[in-house]
Amino acid sequence: MADVYMYADETGNLDYEGGSDKQGASTYFGFGTAVFHGEHGEELWQGQQLRADLAHHGLQLPRGFHAVNDTTRTRNQMFGLIKNQAPRFDMTFLCKSNAYSSVRRQGEMYLYKMAWFLHFKEIATQVAARDDTLYAIVSSLGTNARATAAKTAIEDVCGQVNREIVLCVWDCSTAWGLQVADYGLWAAQRVLEGKRCTWYEPCVRPTLKSFFTPWGQSSAQMCRLSPKGRDPLGLLSPALLVHRINRSRARAAR
Repeated sequence: MADVYMYADETGNLDYEGGSDKQGASTYFGFGTAVFHGEHGEELWQGQQLRADLAHHGLQLPRGFHAVNDTTRTRNQMFGLIKNQAPRFDMTFLCKSNAYSSVRRQGEMYLYKMAWFLHFKEIATQVAARDDTLYAIVSSLGTNARATAAKTAIEDVCGQVNREIVLCVWDCSTAWGLQVADYGLWAAQRVLEGKRCTWYEPCVRPTLKSFFTPWGQSSAQMCRLSPKGRDPLGLLSPALLVHRINRSRARAAR
């Protein structure tokens, strides 16, 4: 028996009207997770030390680390620490423009639940054995009605997985692991969208175990793939990548 800690953060907004050409809209919605096995108090303390050291040098982070808002200097230090801690990363991105109309009609919370289902149902059984306790620590979504609906969706999916799961829905600022997941997810999404991210290769990719795009990629971003047919993550073509992920998942389930 062992304790496994999965920290999960989401990316993107939940409407279907946006695209890469719309201000503030997201092409993808997805989840990224960072997994620590067993005792990881030292890793939490290192994150606390980094935050305190930044405050000592005049940079206050009252709500912790958040990759999209942090400075380049802070990202350098944060990614350096993530590289040393080496948590397991897994990513799932849904390309909203490729959603079936029947899915769109179900509304935005259905999209949220679908993304969590496609991600969690596979990764949970890979990182935790049947006699383990899996702590699923998920970043809270918004406030009031939306937060309640999101928690209900997460609970329903967790109940479908044959593992002992303790669900914790926390604000991202309260947990070091959630901030690590945020950073890994931010780096992976930038590369997926063809944007520059110097931290991805040395700090995230070495422990990235799966990168799942079940709804494919946007046509605009597919144009950014290299001439050799490899995807922007340096992996395989999307179709072959999905095939190999599914094959590895089937092996892990045996």
